[in-house]
Amino acid sequence: MTSGGETAKPAATRAKRPAPVLDLRTRLTIRLGGWLLRALGATWRVQVHGADAYARRNAAGEHVVLVLWHGQILACTYAHRTPTAVIVSEHRDGEIIARILGMLGFTAVRGSSSRGGARALLEAAAVLQRGMDIAITPDGPRGPRHSYAPGALLLAVRAEVPVVSISSHVDRVWRLRSWDAFEIPKPFARVTVAYSDPRVVTATGARDAAECTSEFAAHLASDVERTAALAMERR
Repeated sequence: MTSGGETAKPAATRAKRPAPVLDLRTRLTIRLGGWLLRALGATWRVQVHGADAYARRNAAGEHVVLVLWHGQILACTYAHRTPTAVIVSEHRDGEIIARILGMLGFTAVRGSSSRGGARALLEAAAVLQRGMDIAITPDGPRGPRHSYAPGALLLAVRAEVPVVSISSHVDRVWRLRSWDAFEIPKPFARVTVAYSDPRVVTATGARDAAECTSEFAAHLASDVERTAALAMERR
């Protein structure tokens, strides 16, 4: 019941929260930023490991939950050219990220662990059933950096799909003074991106999935180190 005595609507049937309204200056900045990103990305020397195996699984209808650290969104999404939906927050900064990702061909599912999370997981599961992978930043939208929220694992259990991590290493990079140390590869940077093998979440419910977060956080940290080692081999 609500405080006014009216029966509350079930979470799954509540109207979606409207997207934050962006002022004209912000919208123009996003468009300019998208153009600059494409121009900057064209100079990057990108090498991707595991893309062929990922593409074969995707073509065979074997869909996954992709996980990546929030600070590595730019390099990873630029290298990832497969149609994918991305869970982004309902905050204003999430709206900006959603529009930029849209310019790169991604679909946004709105929600996060702090707002709209349950609805986002339901929508994400439906997207997986329709034949599109989902990408989640387990430390987003506001950190702490490299913390691992259980949402990606809960989704994997609900949709009965494995988890694949995608990580990057950049030899020349600008790092923003943000909570996630957001990385922007410099012009002509060597960008190395790698996919992990699929990992099954061995859980039967939400509580069991949440207890697997430490294990999968360690997997992602290990994958980042492996990607850095692959990048060293390019020198």
